[in-house]
Amino acid sequence: MNRFDRITGILLQLQARRVVRGQALAERFDVSLRTIYRDLRTLEAAGVPLYGEAGVGFSLAEGYSLPPVMFTRDEAVALLTGEKLAARLTDEQTAAHSRSALDKLRAVLRRPDRDYLDALAPRLEVRRLRTQPATPVADSGMHQRLLAATMARRVVRLRYRAGLAEASTTRDVEPIGCYLQQQWHLIAYCQLRQDFRDFRFDRIEQLEVRDETFAERPETLQSYWSAQAVRRQALEVARVRFQAAAVRTIQDTKHQYGWVQEEVRPDGTVEMAFLPGGLRYLAAWLLPQAGSFTAVAPPELQQQLRELAQAAHDCFCEAT
Repeated sequence: MNRFDRITGILLQLQARRVVRGQALAERFDVSLRTIYRDLRTLEAAGVPLYGEAGVGFSLAEGYSLPPVMFTRDEAVALLTGEKLAARLTDEQTAAHSRSALDKLRAVLRRPDRDYLDALAPRLEVRRLRTQPATPVADSGMHQRLLAATMARRVVRLRYRAGLAEASTTRDVEPIGCYLQQQWHLIAYCQLRQDFRDFRFDRIEQLEVRDETFAERPETLQSYWSAQAVRRQALEVARVRFQAAAVRTIQDTKHQYGWVQEEVRPDGTVEMAFLPGGLRYLAAWLLPQAGSFTAVAPPELQQQLRELAQAAHDCFCEAT
C-alpha cells in the first residue's frame, strides 16, 4: 500500500470510530507506530482536526466530515455479495436494511461501476442453503429487536421451547450477543436458571423487549466461548460410529449435541466425537436412529440408550 492510500485509510478509520489507537492502526496497515504518528501529523497539517495523544488514542473533532468516499469496484462487489447473503441468512427487516444500504452505495459509485454492479447482480445468487436457518414466523423482526435490546441492555422476555421439551417456558433474559451456526442463536443470562444460556431463534415462540434494564456485564461472546471451552474440557468425549447412509440425515442437527469432529473409517462408517451437555440428551437424539449407529464410548452412553429403549418398550407394551 502506498502512503497516499494508507493516509486515506487512516482517515476512514478515524471517521468510522470514536477513538482509534495508534497501535491498532499500525497493525491494520502493517507499518511501524512511528510511521502512523508521521501520517497523523500529515493529516493535521492538511487541516484535519485531530484530538488525542500517543498511548491513548486519536479521534476527529465532533461534526467534522468529508464528502462521501468513493468505493472501489471490488468493495462494491463485496457489499453486493453481503446483501445477497443477508437476504438468505437473516430476517426480512435486516434484509430490507441491507438493500437500502446497497442503494445508497450505488448512489456514490462512478457510472461505469454502477453499470458493472447492475450487470453482475443477476449473475450472483445465493440459493436456499440445505442448512439455512429458518426465519421465525411469529416475529420476522427478531434479529433486529434482539440486537437492539443487547445494545440498550434491556431485559427480554422469551417464551421458549427447549429441544426435547414438549411445553414452552417463559424466561427473562439479559442478552449479550447473537451468532450464526446452522441456526441463529442468542446468548443471554437467564434469570430463571441463574446462568448463561444459548437460545435458538427458531425455538423462540414469542419475545417481548421490556422496559427493565440490566447492569452492564463484562461478558461478551468471546468470554462466553472461553468459558464454554473450559467447561467442555471437563466433559467426557462421547464417540458414536454411524453408517454412511445415516450421516446425511444428521448433518443439520449434529452441532446441537456437541459435535466436535469426525473421521471416515476404512469400512466406510463415520466415527463422530461429541461433547454433549448430558449423555441422556445425546442418547435421546440417537435412539430414533437405532440400527444405523454404534455407541462406542463411554459405557454410560450405552447404558443411557438401554434405559431409554427399555422405557420406550414398556410404554408400547402398556399401550397395547
